[in-house]
Amino acid sequence: MDRRVREMKKRIEKRRKERHHQAKNRREPEWGMADEERYGLPVVTYDRYSFESESHPLFRKEWFLFKTLIAACLVLITAILFKHPSASLEPARQFVTRAMETEFQFAAVSAWYEQTFGEPLAFFAPKKETKTETASSYAVPVSGRVLESFEQNGQGVMIETESEAKVEAMKEGIVTFAGTKETFGKTVVIQHADGSETWYGHLGTISVKLYDFVEMGKEVGTAQASDEDEQKGLFYFAIKQGDQFIDPIQVISFE
Repeated sequence: MDRRVREMKKRIEKRRKERHHQAKNRREPEWGMADEERYGLPVVTYDRYSFESESHPLFRKEWFLFKTLIAACLVLITAILFKHPSASLEPARQFVTRAMETEFQFAAVSAWYEQTFGEPLAFFAPKKETKTETASSYAVPVSGRVLESFEQNGQGVMIETESEAKVEAMKEGIVTFAGTKETFGKTVVIQHADGSETWYGHLGTISVKLYDFVEMGKEVGTAQASDEDEQKGLFYFAIKQGDQFIDPIQVISFE
């Protein structure tokens, strides 16, 4: 009898130890743990960006390819126009040539904008008076003696002046060229609101940059020093109206 009682106590004690051991090794659920993790099941996550397109929202591949195709077609059509000898395509060739060679009228657009909308941010600028364009309305680029007339040159006049004399803009406009030309050396070309251009060549230095707006009388550069006399300078000036040059002496006097 006592033997059976002792065996039962041993079994009870053994079960108690096993339960205690199992309870000790059991992991407590962590706060914020998903139910799948808690019960050992695979976890499925959903990323809201995974369903979105990988491309940039402002870049559309189809639209980019379409524009590229259109550009390629235009280039191909232009090449065919100039390579095909057909006389029926001559009007189209002339149109493309004019479109490529005609300069954009920066000064005219600038004058229209100023007339329509006023001068931006110029709240306290003095109001300009409208003047009739006469000889007195222009600034003389530089004072000097005419060495080569328009009849001799064919495009402009060559002026002899003092060495490094300041060269000023005849009237306001937009600088459409500021660099070196093969015939005139350092040159500045200013486009005016009426579509005309003034050319300032044989400059020793250039004081303006491309697309600068220059007012009448503003310095655009200095006259180039003469090779024969260091005390004297040379300056080339021309006025272009449309596709033709006109005699500057008919507009202003240098002496």
